[in-house]
Amino acid sequence: MSTTTSSGSAAAKSSSTGSGPVKELTIRGVLIGGIITLVFTAANVYLGLKVGLTFATSIPAAVISMAILRRFSDHTIQENNIVQTIASAAGTLSAIIFVLPGLIIVGWWTGFPYLQTVLVIILGGILGVTYSIPLRRALVTSSDLPYPEGVAGAEVLRVGDTSEGAEESGRGLGVIVRGSIASAALYFLNALKAISVDISGVFRVGAGATMMSTSLSLALAGVGHLVGIGVGIAMIVGLLISYGVLLPVRTWGGAASAPDLADFVSTTFASEVRIVGAGAIAIAAIWTFLKILGPIVSGIRESLASSAKRDAGEEIPLTERDLSMKTVIGVTVGSMLPIGVLLWLFLHGTPMAHHTVGLIIASILFILLTGLVVASVCGYMAGLIGSSNSPISGVGILVAVSAAALVRTIASSSSSNDVRTLVAYTLFVTAVVFGVATISNDNLQDLKTGQLVDSTPWKQQVALVIGVVFGAIVIPPVLSLMQGAFGFAGAPGAGADALAAPQANLIKHLVQGVLGGDLNWSLLGLGALIGAVIIAIDEILRRNSKYFLPPLAVGMGMYLPTSVTVMIPIGAALGHLYDRWAQRTANPERAKRMGTLMATGLIVGESLAGVIYAGVVVAFGGKEDPLAIMPEGFAGVAPWVGVVLFVATLWYLYRGARQESTRD
Repeated sequence: MSTTTSSGSAAAKSSSTGSGPVKELTIRGVLIGGIITLVFTAANVYLGLKVGLTFATSIPAAVISMAILRRFSDHTIQENNIVQTIASAAGTLSAIIFVLPGLIIVGWWTGFPYLQTVLVIILGGILGVTYSIPLRRALVTSSDLPYPEGVAGAEVLRVGDTSEGAEESGRGLGVIVRGSIASAALYFLNALKAISVDISGVFRVGAGATMMSTSLSLALAGVGHLVGIGVGIAMIVGLLISYGVLLPVRTWGGAASAPDLADFVSTTFASEVRIVGAGAIAIAAIWTFLKILGPIVSGIRESLASSAKRDAGEEIPLTERDLSMKTVIGVTVGSMLPIGVLLWLFLHGTPMAHHTVGLIIASILFILLTGLVVASVCGYMAGLIGSSNSPISGVGILVAVSAAALVRTIASSSSSNDVRTLVAYTLFVTAVVFGVATISNDNLQDLKTGQLVDSTPWKQQVALVIGVVFGAIVIPPVLSLMQGAFGFAGAPGAGADALAAPQANLIKHLVQGVLGGDLNWSLLGLGALIGAVIIAIDEILRRNSKYFLPPLAVGMGMYLPTSVTVMIPIGAALGHLYDRWAQRTANPERAKRMGTLMATGLIVGESLAGVIYAGVVVAFGGKEDPLAIMPEGFAGVAPWVGVVLFVATLWYLYRGARQESTRD
């Protein structure tokens, strides 16, 4: 399969040899990325506050960028990659809404002070970029992590930049387009209520109960195809632990007397079982960090060596040129000064002002050290399962609990006013670290895309910083708009139509639990114990067989709702069966590539549909189900129609990919 235009091929060559300039980080690319940022970031903020989910913006940004840049004869695949990098960095940074609204909910802020909010987002985001630069060599260049969205993004860029008349490239583009149209169509049929893609049920298990649900999401099936069968099996194991064991046990004895069984079970999962899952993720994250610490150190050494060679005048391939480690270290350390000023201003004039020095010193050290761990773990999780499905809120929970425990040791107080101050301060510190988490959860995906299309790393890293700045400028006004129009559930004066802000409420409650002394640490400890057992099993399997059980993937299966965890393994199984068929064809690589492109199309279509629908919801003033046209009596039939269409669509698309793979 031809992967670039003639100009793109030349670009790739010059990128690797350093023989000539390539259009990559251009003014028009930055402007296009900034415009796309406005739309995607606003949509992500709204959806995140309403339902607690955000979507990855890199692939739809790449599609839009290609549609615009193809009008210019001198465009390159690398320039397209810069546009999607800027837009995806800003879009993913919107996950900061999982923390910042907590300051409104706790009653500390009455609105979002613009400059203060912008600086928190910028500083956390830039730290996420600098921490991830040495991780590129460890987790991208020298790693076999699948990076599903990074690979999908590269496939989209390659197909969009192919030579005219290249038959196989045209086939690949057709496979992506068919998958995109099918995925978007299913999404909008659900919005019209012509079908239902949400299937759920609550079941009694002895004196307890559990629940099971799935979303007939073609995008999640596509993610499963890309991440592979190993991750899919691990997520099923996590699902069975949470829903097959923990949930029945935690609801034991209470299910019979619950007035609303479904509400009782879902509340138990959110307030108890999910905390156990967070504990499992915590121990798996620590273990993962320890295992990749060696490659991280090697990556830093290689980056330092590369910088030294460049300083000495030695020629380094463009595809291996990161921002210099001097710049990285200088920006990282230099960021601590404005962060310290922000923390001082936050505490100034509060009841806890006499603890200012101790709290600021401890907080800066916490941000420096925890930021590195968080960047490593989030980058690894994104490489394992993709940015869209990485449990970033779980990392936020762990950061918030750790920060609260640290703050409590320095400035413990029993006064309710003092506790409120400490809760707000902890959320503020958590917001900075969460900015690191959100960006590192995304930018290694982008750097993987860049590696596959021969982009220059340092230019992409600059683009990531530009994306952070764009996102930081856009997010506060959108947050203020949402607060003014709807408010946030749990905040003073919130009305019946207030946005749920589920993660912000959960993190706020956990921080209050730590600082107030009533957090159930036993649940986190149980999760850590389960995670330790999974780690031991994985190590035994790896040493004695060809099989493995990724602990983080198991933890994610425990933590995420079944609406996500069921469909990804199904997609992984379908992808495994397809790849086994592809291996028996005359051209296995082409056949597998067609499968990858089809899965990519599923992600592209639903992502773009999500953006469009978010705009529709906002245009209708937040009205629930604004496109619904079917009568309520159709609700009983809609799930069955959804299942039939979902299965038929997947059969049609996989059949089409197979036909394109074998057609001469």
